[in-house]
Amino acid sequence: MTNTTHFGYKTVAEDEKVREVAKVFHSVAAKYDIMNDVMSAGLHRLWKTFTIAHAGVRPGFKCLDIAGGTGDLAKVFAKQAGPSGEVWLTDINESMLRVGRDRLLNRGLLTPTLLCDAEKLPFPDNYFDRVSVAFGLRNMTHKDVALKEMRRVLKPGGKLLVLEFSKVAEPLQKPYDIYSFKVLPWMGQKIAGDAESYRYLAESIRMHPDQETLKSMMEEAGLERVQYYNLTAGVAALHTGIKL
Repeated sequence: MTNTTHFGYKTVAEDEKVREVAKVFHSVAAKYDIMNDVMSAGLHRLWKTFTIAHAGVRPGFKCLDIAGGTGDLAKVFAKQAGPSGEVWLTDINESMLRVGRDRLLNRGLLTPTLLCDAEKLPFPDNYFDRVSVAFGLRNMTHKDVALKEMRRVLKPGGKLLVLEFSKVAEPLQKPYDIYSFKVLPWMGQKIAGDAESYRYLAESIRMHPDQETLKSMMEEAGLERVQYYNLTAGVAALHTGIKL
């Protein structure tokens, strides 16, 4: 029998989800940064700055940015790690990776980029000082497998950082739902010419594990000292864990 999973609120075959997620990001890649700025009122940049601060990348570090898209984290990590470091920008979606690669090159950053699946990372055990994934985990079919892979490639003492949309505080739930299901698709249509991809975004956020559940999943993947920080009343959350 074919295994099934969620694509937003729909139940689909696992291989169909991979294709559908790919279509979403092929569609939005060109306007991805503009839409992020508009739909979050620029807050995504503050969330990423918070994540970068908690990463604490130092010269010589080896870093892996998974589902790195347009390269916001990899760009800063590459500068912080310096010429003695090694920063990989990876994504499963070729359109997103091309945008990120070009942005890095335009800034004079010659850092490696790689098309790869987070559930099957092509890196050796105990290789990276830091692994990050920002707004990519919720699109992965087998999140538990991906988290174990992220832990596997971390060095002992290395840190995983997961920045993702999460469960918003209860008093904000109703206005957040109106914004997510009415305003976001409208903006997606007006700016990116694609309402459906942003309707999927709203649904995928609701289907993603909440803060405590993701914390437990990271612990089950073998990470220690797992903690999370709610950002903007839980609209997003940063989870961190250490490989000991």
